[in-house]
Amino acid sequence: MSILARAVFREIVSGALLGTVLFTFVLFLQRIGRLFELLVRSSAPVTEVAYLFVLVLPPALVFTLPVGALVGILIGLSRMSGDGEITGMRAAGLPGRRVAPPILLFGALATAATAACSLWLTPLAIRETYRVLNRLIAAQVTAEIQPRVFEEQFGPNTVLWVGDVISGPRVLWRNVFLADLRPPEERATGTREKGEGPRITLAREAIAVPDVANDRIQLSMRDGSTHETGRDPGEYYSTLFPRGDQTLEAPRPNEVRARAWSEMDTVPLWREARGSIDARIELHQRLALPPACLLLALVGIPLGLSSRKAGKSAAFVLTVILALFYYTGLITLIGLARQGALPVEAAVWLPNVVLALAGALLVARLERPGQRDLVGAVKAGAVCLGQRLLRRWEMAPAVRSNGGRPGRLPLLPQILDTYILSAFLFYFGLLLASFVVLTQVFTFFELLSDIVRNQIPMSKVFTYLIFLTPKLIYDSTPISVLVAVLVTFGVMSKHNEVTAFKASGVSLHRLTAPVLIASFMLSAGLFAFDHYYVPGANRRQDALRNEIKGRPVQTYLRPDRKWIYGQGPRIYYYKYFDPGQAVMAGVSVYELDPAAFRLRRHISAESAQWAPALRNWVFYNGWTRDIRGAADVNYRRFETETFRELDEPPSYFLKEVKQDKQMNFRELEVYIRELSQSGFDTVRLQVQFHKKFSVPLFALIMALLSAPFAFLTGSRGAMAGVGVSFGIAVAYWALGQLFEQVGNVNLLPAALAAWSPDAVFALAGVYLMARMRT
Repeated sequence: MSILARAVFREIVSGALLGTVLFTFVLFLQRIGRLFELLVRSSAPVTEVAYLFVLVLPPALVFTLPVGALVGILIGLSRMSGDGEITGMRAAGLPGRRVAPPILLFGALATAATAACSLWLTPLAIRETYRVLNRLIAAQVTAEIQPRVFEEQFGPNTVLWVGDVISGPRVLWRNVFLADLRPPEERATGTREKGEGPRITLAREAIAVPDVANDRIQLSMRDGSTHETGRDPGEYYSTLFPRGDQTLEAPRPNEVRARAWSEMDTVPLWREARGSIDARIELHQRLALPPACLLLALVGIPLGLSSRKAGKSAAFVLTVILALFYYTGLITLIGLARQGALPVEAAVWLPNVVLALAGALLVARLERPGQRDLVGAVKAGAVCLGQRLLRRWEMAPAVRSNGGRPGRLPLLPQILDTYILSAFLFYFGLLLASFVVLTQVFTFFELLSDIVRNQIPMSKVFTYLIFLTPKLIYDSTPISVLVAVLVTFGVMSKHNEVTAFKASGVSLHRLTAPVLIASFMLSAGLFAFDHYYVPGANRRQDALRNEIKGRPVQTYLRPDRKWIYGQGPRIYYYKYFDPGQAVMAGVSVYELDPAAFRLRRHISAESAQWAPALRNWVFYNGWTRDIRGAADVNYRRFETETFRELDEPPSYFLKEVKQDKQMNFRELEVYIRELSQSGFDTVRLQVQFHKKFSVPLFALIMALLSAPFAFLTGSRGAMAGVGVSFGIAVAYWALGQLFEQVGNVNLLPAALAAWSPDAVFALAGVYLMARMRT
C-alpha cells in the first residue's frame, strides 16, 4: 500500500470501529435485561452468563458491521474534504478516485467479517444460546420464592403460599399454606375415604432445601396441621404435628426454541431451501447482507468526498439515510416475496443491485465539474432555521415588555446559547433517529420467520413498527443525549472554540448551561411522554406482536385464578367464577389465626352470589365449622347464609394482567395495591414503578456527566467523545440492569434498586462538574 493508501485506511478504521461498537451496543440493549435476570436468579457461574453476553454479538454484527463500515468511510473522507486534504491531493494531480482502492479493500475486509458472522457464527451462536438457556432454566429449582404469592410452579395440583421468606444458607419460610388438589384416590391414606376438596397443610415455619438433581424442594415443617373434608361433609379430618417433612416436586420448564431455520448451518439450509419459502428467505438474507459492506463503501466514496463543509455530522446523516434506504427497501421487498409478488432471490438481492448501480454512477461522475455539497447545504439550512426560530423566541417577550421596541432580557437565550443548542439538538435528533431505525430493522429480521409462517400482511408489520417507535424513543433518548453532548463539546474543543470562549470570560459552566436546561426539558418531556402516550402505544404493539408471533391476544381479565388472599386473614378458593353474573361455584373460605397461623374456620358452599343491596356474598347449600386445634366444633349446614365479614366485591377477584410498560405511574400504583392485597407477586412491578420516575431523569444526568468528559477529550474531537460515551453507557446500563434484577428478587428495596444508578451517576457528574477547570 502507498503512503496515501495507508493514510486513508488508518483514517477510516477508527471511525468504523467506534460506529460498529456504538450501534452494536444499541442492539445489545434489547437482550441485556434477560441476561442480567439469569445472572441474578440462576445458580450459573458468572463465566457462563458472560458467555451468553458474547453469543449475542454475532447476530447483531451482521447488521451493524455494514453500517459501521459506512460511518468510518464517510467520517474519514468528510474529515479529509473538510480539512482541504482532498483539494490538495487534486491540486497535486491525483484524482479523487485514488482513495478508492484502500476504501474498497476495507469494504472487502468488512464483507469477509460480516460473511463469517452471517454464514457461520450467527447460526452457531443461536444454537449455543438456546442450549445454555435451556440448561440454566432447567437448573432453576430454588427455594427463593416470592412471599405472599400463590405459587403454582410445583405442578397443576399443588398451590403454595408463604407469608415471609428469610434468605440465608438455609432458606426459612414462615406462615406456610399448602393445598393439595389431587383426586382423593391419589392422596388417600389407610382405608379412610377422603373428600373431593383440597387437602390443606399449614405450618408456622419450614426450612426449604432445594434438591436440584431430583427437581424438588425438601420441606422440614414445624408447628403444622392438615385439614381435609370427607365425602360426607359431616366428616372432617384434622391432624396436628410438631414436625413434619414434605416434598415439593418442581417439573422441568418447557424448553425455549429458536425461530425456524435461524439455527441451521448454511450448507444444510441450502439443501432445505428448495422446499420452503421461509428457508429461502433466510438463506439469501445470509448471502446478501455481507456484500452490502462493499457496496455501501462504493457509494460512500463519492458522498464522502463531496461533503466539504458538513464535516463528520454529514457522515451520520448519510449513514442514517443510506441505512434507512437499504434496510427499508429490503424489508418491503421481502414482504412482497412472501406474498408471491416477487421471487425470493430478486427481492433479497435487488437492494444490492440498486446500491451497485448508484455507486458506479456516482464514482463515474466523481471528477466532473459542478459538484455541490448538498449534504452541507441541507445541514446549514437546518441550523440556520433553528437559529432563526430561537432568535424569534428570544426577541418576542422583550418586544412585548418594551412597548414594541426590540430588546434583550438577560435570562433569555443569547447568541452563545443558540449556537450550542442548535448543534446539540442536531446531533441529538440525528443519533436518536439512527438508533430507532437500526433497532426497528433488527426487530423486523427477528420476526421475519413468524411473519412468513403466520401469513401476516406487511401493512400490519409496518403498523407494529410504528407503534414500537415510542418505546424505542423512550429507551434511546438518554444514550442519545449522552453522545450528543460529548460530540457537541468535543467538536468545539477540537476547533479551539472552547479556548476562545474562556479567553472571552465565558466559563465552562456557562457553556454547559443551555445543554443542561435542554436536557432537563427532555427529561420532563420523557416523563410526560411515558405518562400520556407510551403505555397506549405499548398495548397496541404488544397485541400486534402477539398476532405476528401466532400467540393468542393477551387476556387482561383473569377470572381463572382460583386462589385469592382476602382483605382479612382468609383465603378464597373456587372452582369457577363468572364475573358477569358475580357468581362463584365450588367455593371454600379458609379463615386463619394470624398469630399461630392455624385454621380457625372453614366455610364451604356449592355456590355464592354477590348481593349488591347487602354488599355481601350469599352462600347456597353449604356448611361451616370452627376449628380448635385438631377438633372441629360448631359444625352446621345451611341452604342460604351470609357472613358479614366476607365483603370483598366481585371486582376484587378480577385482576388485570398487565405489563408495567402498558401503564403510567398512576395506573401502576393502583394495580400494585390491588395485587398485593390479593397475594400476587408485585416486587417487579414496584421496581418498575420507581423506574417510571428515575429513567426519564437520566437524560439530565447523562448531560451532567458527559459535559466534563467532553471538555477532557480536548483536541481529540467528536470520535473520542463517541468512544467515551460508549464506556459511560456500558457502565450505566450494566449497573442499572444489575440493580433492577437484584431488586426483582427482593434483595434490595424497590426504590433503592430503581434510584441507585441515578444516584451513583449524578454524584459522579456533580463531582466532575465541581472539579472542572474553568
